[in-house]
Amino acid sequence: MDTLFEELLVSSMNDFNFNQGTNQNIVEASSHETNHPQLSDSNLVSVGDSPGSSSADSFNATLKYLSEILMEEEDLERKFLILEDPLALQAAEKPFYDLLGQNYPLSSNKGENSSSDHVQSVDHFRRSTGEASSFCHMGKTQILDLESLECNLLDEQKGKRSLEREYGESEEESRKSKQSAIYSDDSEATEIMFDRVLLYEGDTTQSTVSTVRQKSSQNHQAKGSGRKVRFPKKEGNDKKEMVDLWTLLTHCAEAVADYDQRTATEQLRRIRQHSSPCGDATQRLAHYFANGFEARLTGKKTASYSALVSSEMSFADILKAYQVYITACPFMRMSYSFANQTIKKLAKNVRSVHIIDFGILYGFQWPELIQRLSKTPGGPPKLRITGIEIPQPGFRPSEKVEETKRRLENFCERFNVPSEYNVIAQKWETIRYEDLNIDPDRDELVVVNCLYRLKHIPDETVVMNNPRDTVLKLIRRINPDLFIHGVVNGAYSAPFFMTRFKETLFHYSPLFDMFDTTVPRQEEYRLKFEKAVYGRDIENVMACEGLERVERPESYRQWQVRNTRVGFKQIPLDQEIFEAVKNTVDSSYDNNFVVEQHGEWLLQGWKGRRIYCLSFWKPT
Repeated sequence: MDTLFEELLVSSMNDFNFNQGTNQNIVEASSHETNHPQLSDSNLVSVGDSPGSSSADSFNATLKYLSEILMEEEDLERKFLILEDPLALQAAEKPFYDLLGQNYPLSSNKGENSSSDHVQSVDHFRRSTGEASSFCHMGKTQILDLESLECNLLDEQKGKRSLEREYGESEEESRKSKQSAIYSDDSEATEIMFDRVLLYEGDTTQSTVSTVRQKSSQNHQAKGSGRKVRFPKKEGNDKKEMVDLWTLLTHCAEAVADYDQRTATEQLRRIRQHSSPCGDATQRLAHYFANGFEARLTGKKTASYSALVSSEMSFADILKAYQVYITACPFMRMSYSFANQTIKKLAKNVRSVHIIDFGILYGFQWPELIQRLSKTPGGPPKLRITGIEIPQPGFRPSEKVEETKRRLENFCERFNVPSEYNVIAQKWETIRYEDLNIDPDRDELVVVNCLYRLKHIPDETVVMNNPRDTVLKLIRRINPDLFIHGVVNGAYSAPFFMTRFKETLFHYSPLFDMFDTTVPRQEEYRLKFEKAVYGRDIENVMACEGLERVERPESYRQWQVRNTRVGFKQIPLDQEIFEAVKNTVDSSYDNNFVVEQHGEWLLQGWKGRRIYCLSFWKPT
């Protein structure tokens, strides 16, 4: 199913726009021409030096990179199924032969050459349908994650009960079940989706989008002047429901803090009655806080934290969920764009750029920069990337980071940018200066990049030696030309449980409200993202103590003190880039998103809440 996203992307999304942020933006597309020009790597994204066009460039490049990863995952999964089941091979191959007007061969030795024949038939089909041309440049318009179409088809086939089983309110069943909640395609829905893609006509796709619009409008009201959309209430009115949930959460937190098992259990029961992972923003928020309270009361061990691993989601689902997130809100997109444009301006007259990325994850930030560097007059500089990540649990701690290395190297090769890549997968406070391969005599621009990940490093309240300052001192010793530091502006790392509860509730309530305004409630990958990211983090903060509590953010003012103390000074924001970023958010996203400057910090938030903060530093 992953390749369907790319085909639908071209056929449906040329005129997509986040017009003032109604939640129908995730499922709506304007009418468009049926014929599309063939695209190549040279014109996938029009990369220039204008800050005004860079935000779309960054977004297009990131989603292109995401789509390619999803295609790889689909190919691996399909080949695995082929090797497992020869009947599945026939079922997979025959539609391609029929589409190409060829007879399906039924030779006795079919099994011997099954894998190679299937790959050839798929490749031939892709070439004939122009699958390589799956991404287009859109200026101010945005790209829609049309996996919501797939989700709606599944709803038609399975009904709402399937989602209730996966995300349902019965905690009794979830405690007993130890199986991963991994998404699997319904065969009939998949076939319908496949036909809609392959037999694409302009009217057909428009009809599909109209169907999704109707399904979305059944569960959503017009946003009006920023008013939040409500989930159909279970009992009472919405206001009473919201007040009750906040009050119940507070009473339950007080009982948990006092180790009052009886009262806490009763409050949890009442919260479960009125909360749901499929409800409105407050209901979802209450559901995940209840999970955290329950884990704390029962002493349930939470899964080992890793930015790269989710025990309940496949890798493809993680990427699709992230796709929904970066499409629905501008936080990461604007951070990537601002950082990359700043690097590009500094790299005008250098022969080499060395980026040391603390928390590279899947490398989503760098495809747009690679494309920009490829357009450098006189030829691109050499790009050296040192990708640093928290080790993955298990026997192969650097597996995912090695995959990121391979993909970025391929991206550099495609755009003729000379590159060198180094992987480090270990605890950040144990990294030595010598591990980074820095040559002070080399004529290169050294940039340290760390966006929203230092909150996972323990601080002085947990470990005597303060690993957080150890990492900052290492960055200072690197003596970079530029240190790009993004922080999550939160104060929920306090040692006292009730203080931590109130700050966590204050921090996550606007995030759930943001999703409720910009993404339809039935969007499956919104549910997956909230469960795997927000739900996991809330549970970690509420249930864990000591080194097991990994989520430890600080306010941007606290980070400013830390950075200054280790020997950094803040440099001014580029006003041209700032205005371009602000104009993009104002014109393309919901009007509740906020972009502002405070001192030399770029602040992004929702309805006045400052959530993501970006700054630039250099050694004193």
